[in-house]
Amino acid sequence: MALTIEQLNSASAPEAVAMLDGIYEHSPWVGERALAERPFKSLAHLKLAMVQVLERASEDEKLGLIRVHPELAGKAMEAKTLTAESTNEQGKAGLTNCTPEELAHIRGLNKAYGEKFGFPFILAVRGPRGTGLNKKTIIETFERRVHHHPSFELGEAMRNIHRIAEIRLNDKFGRDITLGNEVWDWQEQLAVYTDSGYAELGQLTVTYLTDAHRACAALISTWMTECGFDSVHIDAVGNVVGRYEGATPGAKALITGSHYDTVRNGGKYDGRLGIFVPMACVRELHRQGKRLPFAFEVVGFAEEEGQRYKATFLGSGALIGHFNSEWLEQKDADGITMREAMKHAGLKEEDIPKIQRDPAQYLGFVEVHIEQGPVLTEKDLPLGIVTSINGSVRYVGEIIGMASHAGTTPMDRRRDAAAAVSELILFAEQRAAKDGDSVATVGMLQVPNGSINVVPGNCKFSLDIRAPNNAQRDAVANDVLAALKDICERRSVRYTLEETMRAAAAPSAPEWQKRWEDAVDSLGLPLFRMPSGAGHDAMKLHEVMPQAMLFVRGINSGISHNPLESSTSDDMQLAVEAFQHLLNKLTA
Repeated sequence: MALTIEQLNSASAPEAVAMLDGIYEHSPWVGERALAERPFKSLAHLKLAMVQVLERASEDEKLGLIRVHPELAGKAMEAKTLTAESTNEQGKAGLTNCTPEELAHIRGLNKAYGEKFGFPFILAVRGPRGTGLNKKTIIETFERRVHHHPSFELGEAMRNIHRIAEIRLNDKFGRDITLGNEVWDWQEQLAVYTDSGYAELGQLTVTYLTDAHRACAALISTWMTECGFDSVHIDAVGNVVGRYEGATPGAKALITGSHYDTVRNGGKYDGRLGIFVPMACVRELHRQGKRLPFAFEVVGFAEEEGQRYKATFLGSGALIGHFNSEWLEQKDADGITMREAMKHAGLKEEDIPKIQRDPAQYLGFVEVHIEQGPVLTEKDLPLGIVTSINGSVRYVGEIIGMASHAGTTPMDRRRDAAAAVSELILFAEQRAAKDGDSVATVGMLQVPNGSINVVPGNCKFSLDIRAPNNAQRDAVANDVLAALKDICERRSVRYTLEETMRAAAAPSAPEWQKRWEDAVDSLGLPLFRMPSGAGHDAMKLHEVMPQAMLFVRGINSGISHNPLESSTSDDMQLAVEAFQHLLNKLTA
């Protein structure tokens, strides 16, 4: 019989401590301290309270907790002295059935890890879905993490301990994460499709209107139909559009969605999470035979990343009438124009203007997205409320100095272009850091025809500057460009600089941000507000209607645009529940 939060709240202190026994390995003090926060509003509230106990714990207490955990496939497993919980978890992962070669390799990793960090390797072996990682994934994770910096790995160990505790609490309280599992599974199944040339490498890449891209659209369409959408179609630019009509014919609609294309060798959740979370909401509405007082439109945007063609936000831009006809003449790496790709996909360019939405017919736009950064995971928070999508400006430039002999040119007579760019990089880093939430990045750096024994005469570079509002972005940019001029004058070099992109910040509409805040609060979670450093489809819809976003925590330090990008089905379940709350409280 599963426990309930009500039982935990009403139990005596000794009874309550006993109820939480085994959640944190050999550490009942965690549950004991967390109980001071009673009454708990929800299981999510209890989980967070236990996490916060450890945030307030001393370093010795944290290390003590880590060190009472057994090694993976270690001596305790062989001696059968693991706790029941650990035995179950290592068994589900197949670690109790390793080959001699696998055991030897894991023992070697355990030894190297222990010598470097002074504590055992901790991994939530039941994984982000709760059903268990396979041995190959476990060993690859072990091999990767043994190279981490000690301070970072201490945090990773604690985060994995919290994930282990979360799964154990789910088991104890009978937590239903059916919808989160469904969202997680959809993303895994969609990731089967990947562009030619990348499938052979085991990499996920889905770019605009390739065979893999069209297969994704077809599968999303099928799933939308199965969920109970009243109409599903693929529009003139390849967006997959599902509409669930409201109780009143002709009512305004709420629009949501995200993109299903990916960067090259990317992750499974960027964009796609924002399609599947609202799809799960529609599935539940359909199962219950329930209609909302407004129509609900979910869009899988065909293109956001600008990978095959330089046409970023093509899908969402087309919905607001911002499709640039000049894009049709662009060619991909194989010389195929966008016009040819669209014709091959059965799309008609003359129909593109017809898909433009009338903002007067919409309540607004909301988007759920994986965070794509480390903030939520480092704060041990599953959800974050986006306050603004950062404004950005990008440049490409070149510094021109004088190539000269590296051995014969004195240091005070050099016109070193690479050294000038290096100084600019450091200035940009320091200037952006002064704001706390601005960022500046030189992501491309090239010394054309460089040689080991030549002072660089040319250095090409990129510059990307972002901030939560336009004024702050421009202040950083102005200071960095002024520094570039000063550096070049002082070093007797010259420069060229071209602005290649400027995007306005997209602050969340206050009333819609508040709706997300109410939804998160209803789950018993604290409100954490944060800007989005990455661009999203919401930026385009922001130009014609109010918008607001909800972030979902990523694991593996929140990494994104990377195969390690991931999230848990628990956090996805919370995202679905937050979205359901928003829908249920919204009136047309």
